[in-house]
Amino acid sequence: MKQKMFFAGSGGQGTLAIGQMIAKAAMDEGKEVTWLPSYGPEMRGGTANCTVVVSDKPIACPLINEADLLVVMNLPSLLKFESLVAPGGLLIVNSSLVPEKAKRDDIRVCYVPANDEAMALGNDKAANMVMLGAILKETGIVRPDTIREQMRHMFSGRKEKFLPMNLAALDLYLNR
Repeated sequence: MKQKMFFAGSGGQGTLAIGQMIAKAAMDEGKEVTWLPSYGPEMRGGTANCTVVVSDKPIACPLINEADLLVVMNLPSLLKFESLVAPGGLLIVNSSLVPEKAKRDDIRVCYVPANDEAMALGNDKAANMVMLGAILKETGIVRPDTIREQMRHMFSGRKEKFLPMNLAALDLYLNR
């Protein structure tokens, strides 16, 4: 098993956090993992993306030419990276912020209104956790309980007050 994933959005959307949580959860499950982030020069609103490779064998290189899974949080990411998805691969789109449909018909596409669903919980900053729930349900790359444990670490100390909302956001898509 080898899963090549690419997550793209703008800074502040939690795109890198999604990739990092999947990478850490996969390591906790004994899988081989690489996580390669890329940031634009801006603090917020610039480009942010990362590559995650999860495998049951050692990974020679963290770079990918095509992705089994592409997650896009905004329209510029869809326009720039749609071609990166391997034929037969999966594209998950944050349809709250991406008004266009994917152009390809050789891939599976899942539209998730992540910002709208997170806002219904009280804070659209949890949109990345809605997307993470969709990723887990659509791919099964790691167990939801392993992600929940990562979330308990991420949202500890001063951030502990954000844990219940983020867990609820994760479960929105998982429980469909």
